[in-house]
Amino acid sequence: MKTNTLSFKRPGADLSSLELLASKFPNVDAAIAEIARLSAVQTLPQGAIHIISDIHGEDKKLQHIINNASGTLRPLVEQLFGNTMTSENLSEFLKLTFYPAEVTAKLERELNDQTEIADFARRVLGPQFALLRHLMSNYSLRLATELLPDDYKDLLLEILHAPSNQAGNEFIEAIIVELLRQGRLLHLIHIIGRLIRNLAVDELIIGGDCWDRGPRGDRVVDYLRLQPNVSFIWGNHDAVWLGAALGNEALICTALRISLRYRRLSQLDEGYSVPLTPLEHLAHTVYGNDPAKHFMPKGSGMRPIELVARMQKAIAVMQFKLEGQMIERNPHWDLEHRRLMHRIDYEKGTVEIDGETYELRDKNLPTVNPERPYELSVEEQACLDRLKQSFLRSQKLREQMEFMVNHGSMYLKRGCCLIFHGCVPTSPSGEFLSFEVDGEPLSGKELFEGIEMVVRRSIERAEPNDVDFLWYLWCGPLSPLFGKERIATFERDFIADKKPHAEKKDPYFDLIHEAAFCDKVLQEFEADTEEGLIVNGHVPVKLEQGESPMKRSGKAITIDGAFSEAYGDYGYTLVLEPSRIVLAEHHHFDSVESAIKDGVDIVPKTQDIRVFKQIRRTADNERGQRIRYRIADLERLVDAYRNNRLLENGSDPSLLSFFQGISRTQR
Repeated sequence: MKTNTLSFKRPGADLSSLELLASKFPNVDAAIAEIARLSAVQTLPQGAIHIISDIHGEDKKLQHIINNASGTLRPLVEQLFGNTMTSENLSEFLKLTFYPAEVTAKLERELNDQTEIADFARRVLGPQFALLRHLMSNYSLRLATELLPDDYKDLLLEILHAPSNQAGNEFIEAIIVELLRQGRLLHLIHIIGRLIRNLAVDELIIGGDCWDRGPRGDRVVDYLRLQPNVSFIWGNHDAVWLGAALGNEALICTALRISLRYRRLSQLDEGYSVPLTPLEHLAHTVYGNDPAKHFMPKGSGMRPIELVARMQKAIAVMQFKLEGQMIERNPHWDLEHRRLMHRIDYEKGTVEIDGETYELRDKNLPTVNPERPYELSVEEQACLDRLKQSFLRSQKLREQMEFMVNHGSMYLKRGCCLIFHGCVPTSPSGEFLSFEVDGEPLSGKELFEGIEMVVRRSIERAEPNDVDFLWYLWCGPLSPLFGKERIATFERDFIADKKPHAEKKDPYFDLIHEAAFCDKVLQEFEADTEEGLIVNGHVPVKLEQGESPMKRSGKAITIDGAFSEAYGDYGYTLVLEPSRIVLAEHHHFDSVESAIKDGVDIVPKTQDIRVFKQIRRTADNERGQRIRYRIADLERLVDAYRNNRLLENGSDPSLLSFFQGISRTQR
């Protein structure tokens, strides 16, 4: 009789963890069968991993690149069906594959005749199933099955295992007829289309910076949350929005200032329910006659451009004050020289920076008290209090931050690739620089992992010191997410002279052209030095100036391809396939509407970065390592059963009767 009781024959410290495993594999045969299954999974080709960085709010373009699997789905569809479909049917099928929800919704509205719906289904379901089978062949059955929607899992498994002869045609036709009668046929087609997209990419890695400059950072994260397997590498712009969501006042002002500069305000009021009324009121009442000509925003919008400029100036002045307060309460950052408000001569209209005096091109600072320049005025404080409450109360913003932190990290290793957003802070001689985290100086890999602990802790507790630390991640000189000696926002806003506008980069960005330094970085993070590839974002590749994303060392690549329209409207995906690593270069995307109506697509230019001599298997990557750990645990479980340290439970009755039969014949 099968029971649910587990008992230790002989108590042991290691048996406690095995008891949890035994609840799923209650006897020797169950454990051995799982070991055999996992061993077979190790031989499968590794899944395709797509790495996209520096999206910067370009939600529509990101959606299309995810939908077409960074351009890899089109050639696969053409390979499978190019000789059997007309060009018209092929175009129709590609639209459906990229936008299954939108295309089926359009057909729901336009097709009133049941016969037309049935004909469409007969035309596309066969190719959908063929494409689905092809993609599923690269997955273990268990993993592929987990991606099937629960409500349709049994039906889809039946379809995928349907016979291929005449009986199979009748099998599929019966499903079509019944779903058509129930009004759910187009819904099935939608589900299969979404499943195809999900199977085309095993893992999607975002290399940092979901927000700022593009129109809707909120929608970027909304769409990423729909993907079945997504991981984040945090970038410095992500730190801005995380800190703002947790109530850091300087980062609230920073997020607002950048949004105003690029006129990306819908993500605030519509996306996150953060109304800008308090800031508009401040701009009207305090800066009402200010021309604010050096704060004119980019782009267009519904608010008058002069109002947006005044709002941007108002929030920028508040930002500089609040940053000065924060630097003062964090002296260990060694950033006293970046407190600039008390270095202004308000009578002469000049400011001293790094020992040099510069004239201010905008001398109207009505909210600044020269005797207490870092103190907010009464009007500014009232404005900030209301804005801060809106950020703290935004449920959607909070949920997105929790998702990004829970699915994110400072770095990842995938195959031979070491992936992080910016840099490893480094001296000109190539030594890793240390920075104090929780009172301890850390450098290299330890610095990255120490920062991870602070970020995760900040979302749980929001302690003031941890939330302040997020500002340093945004723009601190030793932040791996920033990698510059300063951020010159004040200088660009208030000084005409270009000299103080310079933001000197960390030596890391020059050193990655040297193979020996790349090997040092790879070794520090315990990555492969022979074939290893360092993958960074953060610094846009100047394509128009002929700059290459691949560094001269051949061991580092930058995949910030100016994804945002404000930067250049290109963008990269680094695609890790079983046989090679490919860089896909994207271009401008018109709209979802044009993609559905006219079949507009982003067909990327591609170049091979690595070509492997042997196909990379699951055993060769991080999933394979986890499987090896799992197999080792199962081996320990089998050993505990066989040595009678742990009692078996729930043997298969058919096996029991089989062995009892053998025993009777031998008596």
